[in-house]
Amino acid sequence: MNIPNIPKGSVEIPDILIKENIAVNAKDTALLITDMQNDFVHPDGSLFVPSAPPTIPNIQSLLFKARSAQAPIVFMQDTHLQNDKEEKVWPIHCQIDSWGWHIHDDLEPQKSELKLQKFRYDAFYGTSLDHYLRNVWNVKRLIIVGTVSNICVLHTVGSANLRWLQVIVPADGISALSEFDQALTLHQVANLYYGDIVEHCSDIKF
Repeated sequence: MNIPNIPKGSVEIPDILIKENIAVNAKDTALLITDMQNDFVHPDGSLFVPSAPPTIPNIQSLLFKARSAQAPIVFMQDTHLQNDKEEKVWPIHCQIDSWGWHIHDDLEPQKSELKLQKFRYDAFYGTSLDHYLRNVWNVKRLIIVGTVSNICVLHTVGSANLRWLQVIVPADGISALSEFDQALTLHQVANLYYGDIVEHCSDIKF
């Protein structure tokens, strides 16, 4: 299919500004992990993202550092009921209390960490995320990892940006269904939003 004004085979990935290292203050920085649930991350999941499993060790290392620094940590959990309107767009996935809805075992939240259910792509939409970030923790900076890059990650980055939160996204901590979608996400974060890209989760220092 030819897309108007885009000759077939002519799309090139623009330069993406990537920072080598970023140091953050745990007192005003939160780590947000979105949608790392069985339906997306496990090969038997209904919306499996093949590039998601390799991000797990990277996210684990970042999670360990955030925990050691006592930074606020949030897990977002995509959540749907039967006959959800998203079933018109996607296969049935992340139905509440199903196996696919649960966060992957390798990223199990601790009891002291915030776990919020979300019902659309954006982690801020219809949730109490903004309340905790602003009113409880006084967060100014948000590190975002998870899946799917150009959907839930990017919508959440955009919503954080509209609230003037600085956003940091490590490229090896997010995953997409295609290389194009991954590149699009990184380009949008670095060029459109109030965000920084690092190549690796290990490039973020608390």
